[in-house]
Amino acid sequence: MIPKIEIASLSEIKTFQEQKLLELLDYVNKNSPFYKRLFANEKIDIKSIKTLKDLALLPVTTKEDLQKYNDDFLCISPDKIIDYATTSGTLGEPVTFGLSNNDLDRLAYNEAISFDCAGIKEGDIVQMMTTMDRRFMAGLAYFLGLRKMKVGVIRVGAGIPELQWDSILKYKPNYLITVPSFLLKLIEYAEIHNIDINNSGVKGAICIGESLRNQDLTLNTLAQKISEKWNIKLFSTYASTEMSTAFTECENSIGGHHHPELIIIEVLDENNLPVKNGESGELTFTTIGVEAMPLVRFKTGDIVQLHSNPCSCGRNTVRVGPVIGRKQHMIKYKGTTLYPPAMNDVLNNFDAIENYIIEISTNDLGTDEILIKIAVIEQSELFLQKLKDHFRAKLRVTPKIEFSTIEILNPLVYNQMSRKPIRFFDKRISEY
Repeated sequence: MIPKIEIASLSEIKTFQEQKLLELLDYVNKNSPFYKRLFANEKIDIKSIKTLKDLALLPVTTKEDLQKYNDDFLCISPDKIIDYATTSGTLGEPVTFGLSNNDLDRLAYNEAISFDCAGIKEGDIVQMMTTMDRRFMAGLAYFLGLRKMKVGVIRVGAGIPELQWDSILKYKPNYLITVPSFLLKLIEYAEIHNIDINNSGVKGAICIGESLRNQDLTLNTLAQKISEKWNIKLFSTYASTEMSTAFTECENSIGGHHHPELIIIEVLDENNLPVKNGESGELTFTTIGVEAMPLVRFKTGDIVQLHSNPCSCGRNTVRVGPVIGRKQHMIKYKGTTLYPPAMNDVLNNFDAIENYIIEISTNDLGTDEILIKIAVIEQSELFLQKLKDHFRAKLRVTPKIEFSTIEILNPLVYNQMSRKPIRFFDKRISEY
């Protein structure tokens, strides 16, 4: 069932969010050592903030603030913390988040309405192919949300195609929660072991950690490869530990729906000002209803574009398109601006590539250098040239590419301490 606020008029949504914003600012000004200090130092009278547009009068919060003043963001005493979660550390040192009992209820609500958005209903069975341990918030959130929906959950965890298929064939889940590239491994295993994947009962996959779509919302190369073999509906979702909120696609696959009862979003330019409608910028959010560690104007580092054209599902909320790239991962190469997802899509287009990593470094001239290491079925100069030509055609530039081996690349990509494949290695950070 769609929450009433999500089918309300845009003016009603705006009025609702502005009231929640006033409540939040009063709450953090009283309870958050970080924001109390920030507002005082910047001489900000929070009573002057009355509308969503007034958010521009407030300073932004960054990942560096969280890393430097982690404990100062807590608004509750330690004895009220029920769960400890940690960010993945993709853009630096991990940050710990405390969650209260109310925060866990909010997390369950978020996932319940997100899964409902993707069509999961009471009585369905969902197989979780992601971890719940190592202080990983998402795995816990998925479980809490599905439990709230009265949906059956098979907690298999990450990896191990044989175990995943054993569970699929035994318990007949309707949906999977997984990193999309792992679906290719499931398909490969099924083909080797004569498993009829299109008669398995699986009808959809909630995909996390990797993009499924191009900027025009068509399926990217990875998603096309899955869909060519497995007739299931793929749902893209975008979330983070910091926001404790997910943007999940509905059946129309035109971006992840915003839940205005949980989060206020802005898309900002380099000067922390809102971009024009339809332009891309850095997704910045203010949480609603978070008790332990609420955030105000937190910059995610993710460059996105919002979509506001009507969706036939009935929700009147804006939608977040695929992440163009992380701001910190932007590459200036031979006069062209690149983000890793664009290179991933080129590389995923070649079945002969078994694995790859992308390394970025700074050369003697102080400019960015790209080195792509690939493991292929059969090495040849002809294949290398074909790959370079494809890069030139798609991205207008050709990075340096060299052959490697599965034995070297697999331990790097599938690091046991990581929650998803790691293919981008930015050596510029340690060189600054």
